[in-house]
Amino acid sequence: MKKIFAATQGLTDRPTHYCPGCTHGVIHRMVGECLEELGIRERTVGIAPVGCAVLAYEYFNCDMFEASHGRAPAVATGAKRSRPDLILFTYQGDGDLASIGMGEIIHAANRGEKITVIFVNNAVYGMTGGQMAPTTMPGQYTTTSPYGRDTAEVGYPVRMTEILAELTTPAFVARVSTHTTKEIIRAKSIIKQAFRYQKDNTCFTFVEVLSTCPTNWGLSPRESEKWLEQEMLPYYSLGIKKRPEDFEEKQHGGH
Repeated sequence: MKKIFAATQGLTDRPTHYCPGCTHGVIHRMVGECLEELGIRERTVGIAPVGCAVLAYEYFNCDMFEASHGRAPAVATGAKRSRPDLILFTYQGDGDLASIGMGEIIHAANRGEKITVIFVNNAVYGMTGGQMAPTTMPGQYTTTSPYGRDTAEVGYPVRMTEILAELTTPAFVARVSTHTTKEIIRAKSIIKQAFRYQKDNTCFTFVEVLSTCPTNWGLSPRESEKWLEQEMLPYYSLGIKKRPEDFEEKQHGGH
């Protein structure tokens, strides 16, 4: 009998701590499969963040560092510059990367550090109790915005992918989603492309992954998928926003 599905060697064989319906597990699997399929798992080092994925070092079957809140790009930079032969990836949430880590990620991208960043955007601080995050949607209810996010008072959600795509430094920058099977398949392809660029020592790579948070959104898993599609997608458009080839074309006078 032909075997058509198997556990990836990119992940350890243990249950995760994530809430039911959370798509962190889906994202973990995509990353793990990419490391295995590209043949880079044994020379990969991941950086676990502060946040929901704080225990990621227990799930990825590769060497891992634990970084201070928001500082994963700095840790990855040090490791990559010390050992350029390694594959380095950070796995960060929106509170970790877009708030306290805003400076870290912008400067790492602007320097063109040859690392891969997996940025999980679920529009809320997950682990600490569902507070408003830099990515929280206008009008979205959280524990610190009980009347909904007021853009007149706190501004609009931060689009990290678009911000990084505006930097001059060559990079691969994209946004994907996990709310349907079709989008998950597309997301894995783009994540794999990001790691392939790093494998080829090409450029900094960044993939933002829109994710659900049923617990803090106060919705069922199915309702969360629909909320992501209806509320987040119109604001956080999917797709590849920047490629290193774009820079080459501009340098040679292309349009």
